[in-house]
Amino acid sequence: MTLGCCDTSVMAEHNWAANYTYLAATIHRPSTIEEARQLVINASRIRVLGTRHSFNDIADSAELLSLDNLPAPVTFDRSAGTVSCSAGMRYGDLADVLRAERVALRNLASLPHISIGGAIATATHGSGVRNGNLATAVAAFEMITSNGEPLSVSRGDTDFDGMVVGLGALGVVTRVTLDVEPEYDMRQDVFESLAWDALFEHFDEIVESGYSVSLFTTWGDSVEEVWIKSRLDEDLAVPDGDLFGAVRATVDVHPIRSVSPEHCTAQLGVPGAWSDRLPHFRMDFTPSSGEEIQSEFFVARHDAVAALRAVRELHADIASTLQVSEVRTVAGDTLWMSPQYGNDTVALHFTWIRDPDAVVRAVALIEAALAPFAAVPHWGKVFTMAAATIASRYERLGDFRVLAERLDPRGVFRNDWFERVLGTERLWSPTGVAERSMPMLGHCVTSLYRAGRHRRRD
Repeated sequence: MTLGCCDTSVMAEHNWAANYTYLAATIHRPSTIEEARQLVINASRIRVLGTRHSFNDIADSAELLSLDNLPAPVTFDRSAGTVSCSAGMRYGDLADVLRAERVALRNLASLPHISIGGAIATATHGSGVRNGNLATAVAAFEMITSNGEPLSVSRGDTDFDGMVVGLGALGVVTRVTLDVEPEYDMRQDVFESLAWDALFEHFDEIVESGYSVSLFTTWGDSVEEVWIKSRLDEDLAVPDGDLFGAVRATVDVHPIRSVSPEHCTAQLGVPGAWSDRLPHFRMDFTPSSGEEIQSEFFVARHDAVAALRAVRELHADIASTLQVSEVRTVAGDTLWMSPQYGNDTVALHFTWIRDPDAVVRAVALIEAALAPFAAVPHWGKVFTMAAATIASRYERLGDFRVLAERLDPRGVFRNDWFERVLGTERLWSPTGVAERSMPMLGHCVTSLYRAGRHRRRD
């Protein structure tokens, strides 16, 4: 239906995996930047809704704004080596345009269906010891602040590093400009049944054996699969024989052994375009039946083996709740709210069954095991970590809070997630006057329980 200046839906909406139902009753779909500006000006609380790949309430608010109907021209600046596009565009769709121009992105997430703006805002990542998360490719962006004014920010500007991973709290990012490079081809090889002792002894050699490397495991007798993605324009050679005892797969596989690999990107060393090998899953596949909940934690790379040993000790406690885990590396960066700020990291990802009570118990165990390594969570996934703990592990969090107050003095982009997870000494009142508040614990338990009790509404 059409209400006022733009298309507006009034209905309950759920996320990508259908484990979370948004509390917002209204979703606006403006068709012009001016309409988007007016929506922000008139809102008391509003957030941007992307491709709904978060597993918690980070994107929820009283009202939601979709970028889907905004003009979305893709433009290139070949002298600068950049491409500009809508923040609401999906990576897979952008890749189609880039291929026609014979250029490429340096990195992609495992799922090309996610929106560019949402991935950047949460520091979502691909893999590779030399590859930063997707936000590190941002050269510039355009946003609407809480007073409705447009703002353009470029790499090198004051506070740029604080604004890129904005967690949806600084404004409505409408367009992004990303670094590109000449197109390249890749191959993907999978090795099976890597012994834990071999991994622990040769961890660095294994994760450095390809441009992007992912390990899949259920933490049992071995690491079931090692996926090595290699660029054909580099000298790095894929092992001809085994990989420290792991044997080369002779058929395509899925990260979850019981699932058909038909929706995975091509393996077995078959060459293909960067956009068809960096993701784990094909763009023409509609992801997720909704039977999952995800968590992810990051530790410094130098703590990788000790952290893996600690989680391995939990195998018996989490086995019945876990579908699969992925372990991969992400290079360090300078972005304030990035989990990779100042550190090369290792990501420990967990895909759980959709049982909220069991997931909360399992996540609490994981967090306790990783506490000695100062692990931090993926912002858009399920965790139970307290705000005080998170604050102690982000040295620029105080600067980010100040930045949020300056760019959003009315608190339009604040939401329950922000106040609960990041904590704060100041909260915004409806009048825009900052008020004192008690510190708030940062966890996703409440939203997870609420999500688990909602049913999918089609």
